[in-house]
Amino acid sequence: MPTFTALTTLTGKPQAQALGEAMERLEPEPSGVGIFEIEDDSGLWEVGGYFTEAPDEAALALLAAAFGAKPFVISELPETDWVAHVRRELAPVVAGRFFVYGSHDSDKVPADSVPLLIEAAMAFGTGHHGTTLGCLRALDRLAEGGFEAERVADIGCGTAVLAMAAACLWPDRTMLASDIDEVAVDVARANLEANDMAGQVTCLQAAGFAHDALRGSAPYDLIFANILKGPLVALAPDVAEHLRPGGYAILSGILSDQAEAVREVYSRNGINPEHSEQIGDWVTLTMKKSA
Repeated sequence: MPTFTALTTLTGKPQAQALGEAMERLEPEPSGVGIFEIEDDSGLWEVGGYFTEAPDEAALALLAAAFGAKPFVISELPETDWVAHVRRELAPVVAGRFFVYGSHDSDKVPADSVPLLIEAAMAFGTGHHGTTLGCLRALDRLAEGGFEAERVADIGCGTAVLAMAAACLWPDRTMLASDIDEVAVDVARANLEANDMAGQVTCLQAAGFAHDALRGSAPYDLIFANILKGPLVALAPDVAEHLRPGGYAILSGILSDQAEAVREVYSRNGINPEHSEQIGDWVTLTMKKSA
């Protein structure tokens, strides 16, 4: 069955949401509508729809004009075996001692590695993106330097690969992983099962630290927050409140030109830069709370 996409951009979240709602009333009806902020400080939002039959180009043109959006770009997607495609593209990732792989590469796991089986799924965090890779390297670097954590929180956990990596290093410690997305939490639990780690990480649906279990397990020795600049900045006071003195925060989801602003906000909250690594356009910050 062919799939069509219709994408446009415009300024402002309210306008983008209103356009998305208007798209849902089109005939033929889209099978899904997405609204995403473009994380480049441009203030632009992308609105897109997926259709199982060719969309009404005239109706889309009228919507774009009515909401001050750019003309929709309409494309027909080729029929693709996405499972096979993803497996071809997602080669294993090495991040220090960690070896992140899919089941199709189970025969490649080095004997001296810490293996993490993560299938490509709907949640973010297969290790291939520069942000997740940077966080795994930062964790490996801390452990290599002798750091140990009794309590770890992975905020915005996606696949929970970071919490799982920490649990492999420090078994039988307090490990919590949370995400605002229910699907991500389900994927995280499935990944723990797949790695024979059920029960080693508590997976929760929560925004930031807004969960009794997250607040009750503080203070943490290590907090991961691999999200985006805006939520990271908003989260800084909560990270400071829930991180023990001398504890570390590993932050990512930060574009290179955003890193200094994130450092500054966290420094104002008593969490100071220890290390920085850039992978592609993305920066991972290792920060330490003042003792």
